[in-house]
Amino acid sequence: MTRPHRLRAPEANRSNALHPGAWWLWALGLAVAASRTTNPLVLGLIIGVAGYVVAARRTDAPWARSYGAFVRLGLFVVALRVVFSLVLGSPIPGERLLFTLPEVPLPDWAQGVRIGGRVTAEQLVFALYDGLKLATLLICVGAANALANPARLLKSLPGALYEVGVAVVVAMTFAPNMVADVVRLRTARRLRGRPTGGVRALLQIGLPVLEGALERSVAVAASMDARGYGRTAQVPPAVRRTTAVLTIGGLLGVCAGSYGLLAAQGAGYGLPLLAAGLLAAVAGLRLGGRRAARTRYRPDHWGVRAWLVAASGITVAVAMIWAASAAPDALHPGVVPLQAPELPLWPAASVLLGLLPAFVAPVPKETTR
Repeated sequence: MTRPHRLRAPEANRSNALHPGAWWLWALGLAVAASRTTNPLVLGLIIGVAGYVVAARRTDAPWARSYGAFVRLGLFVVALRVVFSLVLGSPIPGERLLFTLPEVPLPDWAQGVRIGGRVTAEQLVFALYDGLKLATLLICVGAANALANPARLLKSLPGALYEVGVAVVVAMTFAPNMVADVVRLRTARRLRGRPTGGVRALLQIGLPVLEGALERSVAVAASMDARGYGRTAQVPPAVRRTTAVLTIGGLLGVCAGSYGLLAAQGAGYGLPLLAAGLLAAVAGLRLGGRRAARTRYRPDHWGVRAWLVAASGITVAVAMIWAASAAPDALHPGVVPLQAPELPLWPAASVLLGLLPAFVAPVPKETTR
Protein backbone atom coordinates (compact mmCIF):
# COMPACT_ATOMS: atom_id res chain seq x y z
CA MET A 1 0.00 0.00 0.00
CA THR A 2 2.91 2.36 0.56
CA ARG A 3 4.59 1.74 -2.77
CA PRO A 4 2.44 4.20 -4.82
CA HIS A 5 3.18 6.91 -2.27
CA ARG A 6 6.93 6.37 -2.72
CA LEU A 7 6.56 7.03 -6.44
CA ARG A 8 4.97 10.40 -5.83
CA ALA A 9 6.99 13.59 -5.77
CA PRO A 10 7.77 14.60 -2.18
CA GLU A 11 6.70 17.80 -0.53
CA ALA A 12 9.25 20.55 -1.10
CA ASN A 13 11.45 21.65 1.77
CA ARG A 14 14.88 23.21 2.16
CA SER A 15 16.70 19.87 1.98
CA ASN A 16 15.10 18.49 -1.22
CA ALA A 17 14.33 21.72 -3.12
CA LEU A 18 15.11 21.43 -6.81
CA HIS A 19 18.28 23.14 -8.01
CA PRO A 20 17.38 26.40 -9.83
CA GLY A 21 19.81 25.58 -12.62
CA ALA A 22 17.69 22.54 -13.51
CA TRP A 23 14.67 24.77 -14.07
CA TRP A 24 16.66 27.06 -16.34
CA LEU A 25 18.07 24.14 -18.36
CA TRP A 26 14.55 22.77 -18.77
CA ALA A 27 13.16 26.14 -19.87
CA LEU A 28 16.07 26.84 -22.23
CA GLY A 29 15.54 23.42 -23.79
CA LEU A 30 11.93 24.35 -24.53
CA ALA A 31 13.09 27.71 -25.89
CA VAL A 32 15.59 26.03 -28.22
CA ALA A 33 12.82 23.73 -29.43
CA ALA A 34 10.57 26.74 -30.08
CA SER A 35 13.32 28.47 -32.07
CA ARG A 36 13.42 25.53 -34.50
CA THR A 37 9.81 25.74 -35.70
CA THR A 38 7.16 28.15 -36.90
CA ASN A 39 4.35 25.59 -36.75
CA PRO A 40 1.67 27.25 -34.58
CA LEU A 41 0.40 23.87 -33.34
CA VAL A 42 3.84 22.85 -32.07
CA LEU A 43 4.43 26.30 -30.58
CA GLY A 44 1.06 26.16 -28.86
CA LEU A 45 1.97 22.74 -27.47
CA ILE A 46 5.24 24.12 -26.07
CA ILE A 47 3.33 27.00 -24.44
CA GLY A 48 0.86 24.53 -22.97
CA VAL A 49 3.65 22.34 -21.56
CA ALA A 50 5.39 25.33 -19.98
CA GLY A 51 2.13 26.66 -18.53
CA TYR A 52 1.12 23.29 -17.07
CA VAL A 53 4.48 22.82 -15.33
CA VAL A 54 4.36 26.37 -13.95
CA ALA A 55 0.81 25.86 -12.66
CA ALA A 56 1.80 22.56 -11.03
CA ARG A 57 5.11 23.54 -9.42
CA ARG A 58 5.31 27.28 -8.82
CA THR A 59 5.05 28.81 -5.36
CA ASP A 60 3.48 32.04 -4.17
CA ALA A 61 6.85 33.86 -4.09
CA PRO A 62 7.03 37.29 -5.76
CA TRP A 63 9.10 36.04 -8.69
CA ALA A 64 6.56 33.24 -9.32
CA ARG A 65 3.77 35.75 -9.92
CA SER A 66 5.51 37.27 -12.94
CA TYR A 67 4.57 34.45 -15.32
CA GLY A 68 1.31 36.16 -16.27
CA ALA A 69 3.24 39.30 -17.16
CA PHE A 70 5.45 37.31 -19.55
CA VAL A 71 2.35 35.79 -21.17
CA ARG A 72 0.84 39.23 -21.70
CA LEU A 73 4.17 40.46 -23.06
CA GLY A 74 4.15 37.57 -25.52
CA LEU A 75 0.66 38.49 -26.71
CA PHE A 76 1.82 42.08 -27.14
CA VAL A 77 4.77 40.89 -29.24
CA VAL A 78 2.43 38.92 -31.52
CA ALA A 79 0.14 41.93 -31.95
CA LEU A 80 3.08 44.25 -32.57
CA ARG A 81 4.55 41.91 -35.19
CA VAL A 82 1.23 41.79 -37.04
CA VAL A 83 0.85 45.59 -36.88
CA PHE A 84 4.36 46.08 -38.29
CA SER A 85 3.51 43.71 -41.12
CA LEU A 86 0.36 45.71 -41.88
CA VAL A 87 2.01 49.11 -41.80
CA LEU A 88 5.48 48.39 -43.20
CA GLY A 89 4.61 45.54 -45.51
CA SER A 90 6.33 42.18 -45.86
CA PRO A 91 8.73 40.60 -48.37
CA ILE A 92 6.42 37.56 -48.53
CA PRO A 93 4.55 37.58 -51.86
CA GLY A 94 0.86 36.88 -51.73
CA GLU A 95 -2.07 36.43 -54.05
CA ARG A 96 -5.00 36.54 -51.62
CA LEU A 97 -5.59 40.26 -51.25
CA LEU A 98 -7.48 41.20 -48.09
CA PHE A 99 -7.52 44.99 -48.31
CA THR A 100 -5.35 47.90 -49.37
CA LEU A 101 -4.08 50.59 -47.01
CA PRO A 102 -3.27 54.14 -48.17
CA GLU A 103 0.37 54.10 -49.23
CA VAL A 104 2.65 56.94 -48.14
CA PRO A 105 4.96 58.12 -50.94
CA LEU A 106 8.63 57.99 -49.96
CA PRO A 107 11.69 59.64 -51.55
CA ASP A 108 13.99 57.81 -53.96
CA TRP A 109 16.65 57.13 -51.33
CA ALA A 110 14.11 55.02 -49.38
CA GLN A 111 13.56 52.51 -52.17
CA GLY A 112 12.65 49.08 -50.89
CA VAL A 113 10.74 50.51 -47.92
CA ARG A 114 7.03 51.16 -48.06
CA ILE A 115 4.35 52.31 -45.66
CA GLY A 116 0.89 50.99 -46.35
CA GLY A 117 -0.18 49.33 -49.57
CA ARG A 118 -1.46 45.82 -50.26
CA VAL A 119 -2.19 43.49 -47.37
CA THR A 120 -2.42 39.82 -48.23
CA ALA A 121 -3.44 36.79 -46.21
CA GLU A 122 -0.02 35.20 -46.76
CA GLN A 123 1.89 38.07 -45.18
CA LEU A 124 -0.46 38.18 -42.17
CA VAL A 125 -0.09 34.46 -41.57
CA PHE A 126 3.71 34.72 -41.87
CA ALA A 127 3.76 37.60 -39.37
CA LEU A 128 1.52 35.64 -36.99
CA TYR A 129 3.81 32.59 -37.13
CA ASP A 130 6.91 34.72 -36.58
CA GLY A 131 5.37 36.65 -33.69
CA LEU A 132 4.14 33.45 -32.06
CA LYS A 133 7.66 32.02 -32.10
CA LEU A 134 9.02 35.13 -30.34
CA ALA A 135 6.17 34.98 -27.83
CA THR A 136 6.94 31.33 -27.08
CA LEU A 137 10.57 32.19 -26.35
CA LEU A 138 9.45 34.88 -23.90
CA ILE A 139 7.00 32.51 -22.20
CA CYS A 140 9.72 29.87 -21.75
CA VAL A 141 11.98 32.45 -20.09
CA GLY A 142 9.03 33.53 -17.94
CA ALA A 143 8.51 29.90 -16.87
CA ALA A 144 12.12 29.67 -15.68
CA ASN A 145 11.79 33.00 -13.90
CA ALA A 146 8.63 31.80 -12.14
CA LEU A 147 10.05 28.45 -11.01
CA ALA A 148 13.69 29.19 -10.14
CA ASN A 149 14.61 31.15 -7.03
CA PRO A 150 16.97 33.91 -8.27
CA ALA A 151 18.75 34.19 -4.93
CA ARG A 152 19.53 30.47 -4.89
CA LEU A 153 20.64 30.67 -8.51
CA LEU A 154 23.16 33.34 -7.53
CA LYS A 155 24.70 31.05 -4.91
CA SER A 156 25.28 28.36 -7.54
CA LEU A 157 27.30 30.58 -9.90
CA PRO A 158 31.10 30.25 -10.03
CA GLY A 159 33.04 32.74 -7.96
CA ALA A 160 34.43 34.42 -11.07
CA LEU A 161 30.91 35.32 -12.21
CA TYR A 162 29.73 36.49 -8.81
CA GLU A 163 29.61 40.21 -9.62
CA VAL A 164 27.88 39.60 -12.97
CA GLY A 165 25.47 37.19 -11.29
CA VAL A 166 24.47 39.77 -8.71
CA ALA A 167 23.61 42.29 -11.42
CA VAL A 168 21.57 39.71 -13.34
CA VAL A 169 19.71 38.46 -10.26
CA VAL A 170 18.87 41.99 -9.10
CA ALA A 171 17.54 42.77 -12.59
CA MET A 172 15.52 39.54 -12.64
CA THR A 173 14.08 40.21 -9.20
CA PHE A 174 13.13 43.82 -9.93
CA ALA A 175 10.49 43.02 -12.56
CA PRO A 176 8.54 40.42 -10.49
CA ASN A 177 8.53 42.67 -7.43
CA MET A 178 7.32 45.60 -9.52
CA VAL A 179 4.53 43.45 -10.97
CA ALA A 180 3.54 42.36 -7.45
CA ASP A 181 3.47 45.99 -6.29
CA VAL A 182 1.22 46.98 -9.20
CA VAL A 183 -1.20 44.14 -8.44
CA ARG A 184 -1.24 45.03 -4.73
CA LEU A 185 -1.90 48.72 -5.37
CA ARG A 186 -4.62 48.00 -7.94
CA THR A 187 -6.35 45.70 -5.46
CA ALA A 188 -6.14 48.33 -2.72
CA ARG A 189 -7.62 51.00 -5.02
CA ARG A 190 -10.41 48.64 -6.06
CA LEU A 191 -11.29 47.93 -2.41
CA ARG A 192 -11.45 51.68 -1.74
CA GLY A 193 -13.78 52.18 -4.68
CA ARG A 194 -11.26 54.09 -6.76
CA PRO A 195 -10.77 53.54 -10.50
CA THR A 196 -7.88 51.30 -11.60
CA GLY A 197 -7.86 52.24 -15.29
CA GLY A 198 -6.99 55.37 -17.19
CA VAL A 199 -4.04 57.71 -17.27
CA ARG A 200 -4.78 59.33 -13.90
CA ALA A 201 -4.96 55.98 -12.10
CA LEU A 202 -1.76 54.89 -13.82
CA LEU A 203 0.08 57.97 -12.57
CA GLN A 204 -1.23 57.48 -9.04
CA ILE A 205 -0.11 53.86 -9.04
CA GLY A 206 3.25 54.51 -10.69
CA LEU A 207 4.59 56.83 -7.96
CA PRO A 208 4.23 54.32 -5.07
CA VAL A 209 5.69 51.59 -7.29
CA LEU A 210 8.79 53.66 -8.05
CA GLU A 211 9.09 54.61 -4.39
CA GLY A 212 8.96 50.95 -3.37
CA ALA A 213 11.59 50.07 -5.99
CA LEU A 214 13.90 52.78 -4.65
CA GLU A 215 13.47 51.56 -1.07
CA ARG A 216 14.27 48.00 -2.11
CA SER A 217 17.36 49.18 -3.98
CA VAL A 218 18.64 50.97 -0.87
CA ALA A 219 17.90 47.90 1.28
CA VAL A 220 19.70 45.59 -1.14
CA ALA A 221 22.73 47.90 -1.25
CA ALA A 222 22.87 48.04 2.55
CA SER A 223 22.59 44.26 2.92
CA MET A 224 25.28 43.68 0.29
CA ASP A 225 27.62 46.08 2.05
CA ALA A 226 26.95 44.40 5.41
CA ARG A 227 27.82 41.00 3.93
CA GLY A 228 31.12 42.20 2.53
CA TYR A 229 30.17 42.26 -1.11
CA GLY A 230 32.97 43.37 -3.43
CA ARG A 231 35.85 42.25 -1.24
CA THR A 232 38.42 40.25 -3.19
CA ALA A 233 41.29 38.04 -2.16
CA GLN A 234 44.88 38.59 -3.23
CA VAL A 235 46.10 36.27 -6.00
CA PRO A 236 49.51 36.18 -7.73
CA PRO A 237 49.87 38.11 -11.00
CA ALA A 238 50.68 34.90 -12.87
CA VAL A 239 47.34 33.41 -11.84
CA ARG A 240 45.49 36.51 -13.04
CA ARG A 241 47.23 36.39 -16.43
CA THR A 242 46.58 32.66 -16.79
CA THR A 243 42.93 33.21 -15.91
CA ALA A 244 42.54 35.92 -18.56
CA VAL A 245 44.24 33.81 -21.25
CA LEU A 246 42.15 30.72 -20.49
CA THR A 247 38.86 32.61 -20.30
CA ILE A 248 39.35 34.68 -23.46
CA GLY A 249 40.83 31.75 -25.39
CA GLY A 250 38.02 29.48 -24.24
CA LEU A 251 35.34 31.95 -25.33
CA LEU A 252 37.01 32.35 -28.73
CA GLY A 253 37.12 28.57 -29.07
CA VAL A 254 33.42 28.32 -28.19
CA CYS A 255 32.56 30.95 -30.82
CA ALA A 256 34.70 29.27 -33.50
CA GLY A 257 33.36 25.81 -32.63
CA SER A 258 29.76 27.03 -32.71
CA TYR A 259 30.34 28.60 -36.12
CA GLY A 260 31.85 25.35 -37.34
CA LEU A 261 28.83 23.36 -36.20
CA LEU A 262 26.46 25.77 -37.94
CA ALA A 263 28.45 25.91 -41.18
CA ALA A 264 28.28 23.00 -43.57
CA GLN A 265 32.07 22.96 -44.19
CA GLY A 266 33.11 23.17 -40.54
CA ALA A 267 31.46 20.09 -39.09
CA GLY A 268 34.84 18.33 -38.78
CA TYR A 269 36.59 20.91 -36.62
CA GLY A 270 33.54 22.47 -34.94
CA LEU A 271 32.98 19.88 -32.21
CA PRO A 272 36.67 19.57 -31.11
CA LEU A 273 37.03 23.36 -30.98
CA LEU A 274 33.82 23.71 -29.00
CA ALA A 275 34.90 21.06 -26.49
CA ALA A 276 38.38 22.59 -26.10
CA GLY A 277 36.92 26.06 -25.68
CA LEU A 278 34.49 24.88 -23.00
CA LEU A 279 37.28 23.16 -21.06
CA ALA A 280 39.50 26.26 -21.25
CA ALA A 281 36.66 28.55 -20.18
CA VAL A 282 35.74 26.30 -17.23
CA ALA A 283 39.39 26.20 -16.14
CA GLY A 284 39.58 30.00 -16.37
CA LEU A 285 36.42 30.39 -14.29
CA ARG A 286 37.79 28.01 -11.67
CA LEU A 287 40.99 30.03 -11.36
CA GLY A 288 39.09 33.32 -11.39
CA GLY A 289 36.95 32.11 -8.52
CA ARG A 290 39.95 32.40 -6.18
CA ARG A 291 39.48 36.17 -6.13
CA ALA A 292 36.00 35.91 -4.61
CA ALA A 293 36.35 35.78 -0.83
CA ARG A 294 32.97 34.28 0.04
CA THR A 295 31.45 31.18 1.57
CA ARG A 296 28.30 29.27 0.70
CA TYR A 297 25.76 28.62 3.42
CA ARG A 298 23.80 25.42 2.86
CA PRO A 299 24.60 25.03 -0.85
CA ASP A 300 22.03 23.48 -3.18
CA HIS A 301 22.69 19.91 -4.27
CA TRP A 302 22.12 18.58 -7.77
CA GLY A 303 20.14 15.42 -7.15
CA VAL A 304 18.39 12.80 -9.26
CA ARG A 305 15.25 14.88 -9.70
CA ALA A 306 17.31 17.84 -10.93
CA TRP A 307 18.93 15.56 -13.52
CA LEU A 308 15.49 14.37 -14.66
CA VAL A 309 14.13 17.91 -14.99
CA ALA A 310 17.18 19.17 -16.89
CA ALA A 311 17.28 16.06 -19.09
CA SER A 312 13.63 16.49 -20.09
CA GLY A 313 14.28 19.98 -21.48
CA ILE A 314 17.53 18.95 -23.19
CA THR A 315 15.80 15.95 -24.76
CA VAL A 316 13.05 18.16 -26.18
CA ALA A 317 15.68 20.51 -27.66
CA VAL A 318 17.74 17.69 -29.21
CA ALA A 319 14.65 16.02 -30.68
CA MET A 320 13.41 19.27 -32.24
CA ILE A 321 16.86 20.08 -33.67
CA TRP A 322 16.97 16.67 -35.31
CA ALA A 323 13.38 17.02 -36.53
CA ALA A 324 14.15 20.42 -38.07
CA SER A 325 16.84 18.82 -40.24
CA ALA A 326 14.99 15.54 -40.94
CA ALA A 327 11.50 16.92 -41.63
CA PRO A 328 11.70 20.70 -42.12
CA ASP A 329 8.39 20.94 -43.97
CA ALA A 330 6.46 19.63 -40.96
CA LEU A 331 7.96 22.21 -38.59
CA HIS A 332 7.79 25.12 -41.06
CA PRO A 333 4.37 25.11 -42.75
CA GLY A 334 4.29 26.96 -46.03
CA VAL A 335 2.53 30.26 -46.46
CA VAL A 336 3.01 30.56 -50.25
CA PRO A 337 0.78 28.89 -51.27
CA LEU A 338 -1.21 29.21 -48.07
CA GLN A 339 -1.92 25.88 -46.39
CA ALA A 340 -3.26 24.71 -43.05
CA PRO A 341 -0.56 23.56 -40.59
CA GLU A 342 -0.48 19.94 -39.51
CA LEU A 343 0.69 18.58 -36.18
CA PRO A 344 3.72 16.28 -36.69
CA LEU A 345 3.25 13.32 -34.38
CA TRP A 346 6.70 12.40 -33.13
CA PRO A 347 7.97 16.01 -32.70
CA ALA A 348 4.79 16.69 -30.72
CA ALA A 349 5.41 13.56 -28.65
CA SER A 350 8.96 14.77 -27.91
CA VAL A 351 7.59 18.12 -26.71
CA LEU A 352 5.35 16.24 -24.26
CA LEU A 353 8.51 14.97 -22.54
CA GLY A 354 8.78 18.49 -21.15
CA LEU A 355 5.88 17.63 -18.82
CA LEU A 356 8.16 15.42 -16.72
CA PRO A 357 8.97 18.16 -14.14
CA ALA A 358 5.27 18.38 -13.25
CA PHE A 359 5.52 14.82 -11.89
CA VAL A 360 9.06 14.48 -10.52
CA ALA A 361 9.82 17.93 -9.07
CA PRO A 362 9.02 18.41 -5.36
CA VAL A 363 5.52 19.73 -4.72
CA PRO A 364 5.33 23.19 -3.10
CA LYS A 365 3.60 23.20 0.27
CA GLU A 366 0.83 25.54 -0.74
CA THR A 367 -0.14 23.29 -3.69
CA THR A 368 0.03 19.96 -1.85
CA ARG A 369 -3.19 18.01 -2.01
